[in-house]
Amino acid sequence: MWYRESAGAALLQPLAWLYGWIVGLRKLAYSHGWLRSLRVDKPVIVVGNLTVGGTGKTPVVAWLATQLTARGLKVGIVSRGYGRTAGRVPRIVAADSDWREVGDEPLLLRRLTGCDTVVAPDRHAGAQLLVERGADVILADDGLQHLRMARDCEIVVIDGARGFGNGRLLPAGPLREPVRRLATVRLIIVNGAAESASLQGFRFPDSATVLQMTLAGDEVVRVDGLEAPRTLESFRGERVHAVAGIGNPQRFFGELRARGLDVIEHAFADHHPFVASELSFPDGLPVLMTEKDAVRCRPLAHARLWSVPVTARFGERQSRELLESVTRSLGPTAAGR
Repeated sequence: MWYRESAGAALLQPLAWLYGWIVGLRKLAYSHGWLRSLRVDKPVIVVGNLTVGGTGKTPVVAWLATQLTARGLKVGIVSRGYGRTAGRVPRIVAADSDWREVGDEPLLLRRLTGCDTVVAPDRHAGAQLLVERGADVILADDGLQHLRMARDCEIVVIDGARGFGNGRLLPAGPLREPVRRLATVRLIIVNGAAESASLQGFRFPDSATVLQMTLAGDEVVRVDGLEAPRTLESFRGERVHAVAGIGNPQRFFGELRARGLDVIEHAFADHHPFVASELSFPDGLPVLMTEKDAVRCRPLAHARLWSVPVTARFGERQSRELLESVTRSLGPTAAGR
């Protein structure tokens, strides 16, 4: 319903107007000082999105964390930890943490980057803990709408295939905020080709740098780790089950088909807590899933279960522009690095 014009969306439009009024009132409260944004002593970079569902922001956070670490900075990552059960107190994520207690994306980021990672519904409190642990810069995975945490740079990631959907606010459409919010951000990253009708002819704000990104994976890793990785190319022509509990399962299925795999689709809700029966198919075919799903499925792993890690990839010029813009936002923190 969100990605095409429909009667259902029109019926929900009054609720979208109410939601928009609440969002606007909240922003007004922060801009007038009735509510306060709290700053930590180190630069904060927020990587978020305007829409509900996956856009590719977590791979962007991983890419930035790796690049900034290579420049000698100690990077801390803060996330809400969607769906976690461990309460509201900020919690440090370890490489062997239980995903149910810290969330699947924060655990994946901790394992991919090796950076200090903290989950906290109050991102400011989480960022403060990271500063106390010696972080030079904070990367916030999501949190564009978490105005309590002051930030030095905002990056918005847009799914090129889905764009802004029908252009309506929640619940009539996928937008968390009006599209005009883009006028206040520094960097906009479009993930994949801008195929969505909502992006055709769309004029991005002149004040923002707009970059193109792709997500690419060439390797397939057995989830239980008991076999050497294979190339994705080695599955070409094979019939496989593809399991995805992410924000946009169709992107994953489409990528596998584009690489020549014969895909049987199994789509689940984002952050779905899998059970063994959902991953056991009687035909003996390989089962491929995203790296994020594999975090939740490791306790259920069997010999036919494989994950497909992806990384954010930018052209040389775009990579340079992204790093230069982020580095400028760091101010004295990046001096001499």
